[in-house]
Amino acid sequence: MSLSVFSQKVVRFLKKNTVTVVAFAAAVITCFFVPFDKEYIGYFDFKTLTCLFCVLAVVCALRNIRFFYTLAKAIVQVFKNARLSVLALVYITFIGSMLIANDMALLTFLPLGYYVLRKTRKEKYMAFTFVMQNIAANLGGMLTPFGNPQNLYLYSKFNIETSEFVKIMAPPFIIAITLITICCIVFIKPEPLSIKEDYSKLPPLRVALYLVLFALAIAIVFRGIPYWIGLIIIPLVLIFADRTALKKVDYPLLLTFVFFFIFAGNMARIDVVRSFFSLLLEKNTLLVSILSCQFISNVPSAILLSQFTENYKDLLVGVNIGGVGTLISSLASLITFREYTKRNPMMTGHFMKHFTLLNLLFLVSLTGFMLAFNAI
Repeated sequence: MSLSVFSQKVVRFLKKNTVTVVAFAAAVITCFFVPFDKEYIGYFDFKTLTCLFCVLAVVCALRNIRFFYTLAKAIVQVFKNARLSVLALVYITFIGSMLIANDMALLTFLPLGYYVLRKTRKEKYMAFTFVMQNIAANLGGMLTPFGNPQNLYLYSKFNIETSEFVKIMAPPFIIAITLITICCIVFIKPEPLSIKEDYSKLPPLRVALYLVLFALAIAIVFRGIPYWIGLIIIPLVLIFADRTALKKVDYPLLLTFVFFFIFAGNMARIDVVRSFFSLLLEKNTLLVSILSCQFISNVPSAILLSQFTENYKDLLVGVNIGGVGTLISSLASLITFREYTKRNPMMTGHFMKHFTLLNLLFLVSLTGFMLAFNAI
């Protein structure tokens, strides 16, 4: 392999896995301040890593048989105008994020949005639809413990009851879905459109098998089954049923968690840092966690800030609301940016205009609502 080819591969890897690279750098830097010792093993939440791996693996298997694509397309074909179709695309992403995690929902349904709008010659709504799907993925996943990676981590770390989790996240969830609906109605005209029928069928046996595995993964998340059982059964079944699904798991995301566990664990052992964050979070955990996401993203914010506060309610809400805002506030946002610019390389500025305005609208609205809600 020539040096230039190798350099190109390295650059592509860095661009595609920026968050993972940053997490690795952050972990390495903190290791100079906190040398390796036996306490490092306590940094890792193995249940969170196992649950995330199991869910991602099964979702990859379902994607490989076009399960979500076929289901979503069938739903979209019911609607006959642009407004309802865009609403359907956004709602599908919103609901999908609750079931298969926000990043997987985007990787599954953004291509569908592109296909629908391109085939019906409604490309003028492409940037808006992608941004709204991104917001829907970030905010839709807030209602379930496995909807967003940071939820899975906090749900496990603080041993939150499922009913309490839903109760905490219900108010911002309701506001989010209301704002999403209003935006789609206001900005998309009810122009007529049609989509060509697709008669491809799903393999019923594989669908049944993968849905059983998905149910197993969800049972692990909800603590119904020990996590090590899923770590044995799911990979073993997929080795025979769909080995490519295991290859397509988002391993950089898992590594990102590993690196941030090290980073957060080390930061919590530095006295100055611990005192600083403890003081900030004591003043306003919700606001600090939202602002933190804008600079270091929501997953690392959840892992880091959880070391300095027991106020998991405000932290949970904050790192979910904080997923909207800047381009780096969420890994899902980076995925959306990559998927849009890959298909529309000359429209980056157009996308960023929509992204900034809409994300700012949601960030300010949700933050203001929750601050007022907490004050009651």
